[in-house]
Amino acid sequence: MTTLELRQVARTYPGTVALKDFSVSWTGGNIHALIGRNGAGKSTLVRILTGAIPPTSGTVLLNGTEIRFRSPADAGRAGIAAVYQELSLLPDLSIAENIHLGRLPRRQGALSHFVDWNEASRRTEELFARLHLSLNPSTKVGTLPVAQQQLVEIAKAMSAEPDILLLDEPTSALSFAEAEAVFALLRTLAARGVLILYITHRLGELRQLAGTITALRDGVCGGSFPAADVTPAQMVSMMFGEDVKLTRMLGHEPGTRTVLQVRGLSRPPAFENVSFEVHEGEVLGIAGLLGSGRTELLRAIAGADVPQRGDVTVNGAVCHPADPSVMKRAGVAMAPESRKEHGLVTGLSVRANLCLADLARLTERGLVSPGREDAMVATAIRECGIGVPDQHMPVSALSGGNQQKVVLGKWLATGPHVLLLDEPTRGIDLAARAQIAQTIGTLSARGLATVVVSSELEELLLLCHRILVMRRGRIVGALDGATTTLEELLAQCMEPT
Repeated sequence: MTTLELRQVARTYPGTVALKDFSVSWTGGNIHALIGRNGAGKSTLVRILTGAIPPTSGTVLLNGTEIRFRSPADAGRAGIAAVYQELSLLPDLSIAENIHLGRLPRRQGALSHFVDWNEASRRTEELFARLHLSLNPSTKVGTLPVAQQQLVEIAKAMSAEPDILLLDEPTSALSFAEAEAVFALLRTLAARGVLILYITHRLGELRQLAGTITALRDGVCGGSFPAADVTPAQMVSMMFGEDVKLTRMLGHEPGTRTVLQVRGLSRPPAFENVSFEVHEGEVLGIAGLLGSGRTELLRAIAGADVPQRGDVTVNGAVCHPADPSVMKRAGVAMAPESRKEHGLVTGLSVRANLCLADLARLTERGLVSPGREDAMVATAIRECGIGVPDQHMPVSALSGGNQQKVVLGKWLATGPHVLLLDEPTRGIDLAARAQIAQTIGTLSARGLATVVVSSELEELLLLCHRILVMRRGRIVGALDGATTTLEELLAQCMEPT
C-alpha cells in the first residue's frame, strides 16, 4: 500500500512563509481531502509534491524512503500525477491524442516515424475500460461538455498508472449533479489502491467523498481527521479559526426603473426567446445546470457572441450587441467565467489589469495619465478589497480570490449601469466569497443592476432578489431569492420526470 509522509516540511520566500512545519501521513486506497483558504499553502504543497519547487526544509517520504525531486519529470517517474483546476486539454485534438500527447505510439519497422493511430485508440479504449468510462477516443475534446472534459483530464493523468493522484478543484466548474461522475471515477481509483489528494473549496462534497480531511491555515497544518467526524462548521473553523459565512447582503429593495431589458433574445441552439428585465439596484440570479444556456446568454448580452434575434435595451436605448465595445459604451460590463482565459492578462501587473478595460478614460492628449491611473487603481483596490502588497506585482502571483477581485475591479472601473457576473466565486475560498458578496450588495444598494450566473445554488439564494431558472436554453421559472428554499430551486433546475 502506497504511503506518503511529510515531516516538518516548510517553504519560505523572502518575507513570506508559504508553508511551515507541515507534518502529515496519507495512505493509498483512500481519498484524502486538503482544505484551506486561498493563500493557506495548498498550492505550495502541491508544487512541492509534483517537483515544481523544492521544500526549504523538512522531509518527504514515499513508501518510507526520502524523496527529493528536481523536476516534475522526477515526480512523474516516482508515480505522482496531478490534475489542476484549469484544464490542460487541447480542444481541437481527439480524446486519444490528448491522452497520449507527447508519447503517441509509433508504427513498427520502416514506418516508425509515423504515429500508430489504431494503437493509440486501442490503448485509450483499454484505459477507459479500466476506469469504467464510456467515451469515444476519436471524439474532439472541444465538443465535450466540461464534466466529460474533466473525466478525460483525470484519465490522462491515470494513463501513466501513478500511485498518487493530486486533484486541485476538479469540480469547480461542475454542478453537483455533474460532479457525481467525477466522484464515481475517484472512488474507483481509490478502491484500486491509488492515493488521492483532493483539494476543494466546495466543503459539501467532502463528507460523501473523502476518508480524511486535512486543513491548512496560514501555512500550518490545522489537523487531520476522519471526514465522517467533521461537520461543515468545524471545517470552516479549521480553515479560518472562526466562522466565515456568506450572509444575505441585500438589505434594500430594488427600484422600479428598468435598467436592462431583454426581449426575445435567441442564439439557437444555446438559448431561444429569452425575455426579462433588471431594475435599478436589483441583483438578478440565473440558475440552471451546465448546458442550460446561462453563460451563452450572458455572452450575447455583453456582445461577445452575436444573437440571431431579439433586442437588448439599456436605460431605454436599444442596443445591438454585435461587439463587446458597443455594449461597454452602452454601460454593460461582464466578468467572465474563466478569469485566467478571458478575464486577465496574466503576464501583466495588477495595476495594468485594473486599467485595461477603460484606457480611454485614463488618456490625456494621447497619453495615459499616471495620476488618473493612480486614482482608478486605488479606488478598485479599496472597493473590491483586493489584497495586494504591491500593485505592480504580476496578477498571476495573486490567489484565485484576489485575481477574481481584480477582474471585478477592472470592469467596475468602467462605471457600468449593468454588471454581468458569470460564476463570480468559482474556485475561491469562503472569505473571498464573502467579500465579493459584500461588494455586490454594496454596489446594488447604490443602484447598479447586476445579473449573476452561478452553479452554487445556495449562493444565488444569498445574493439575489430574484432568480430565473433556465433549462435547455429557455427561462422556465422565476423565484423570490428571499423566500425560496434550496430544495425548491434545485427542483426547478432539474428536468421534470
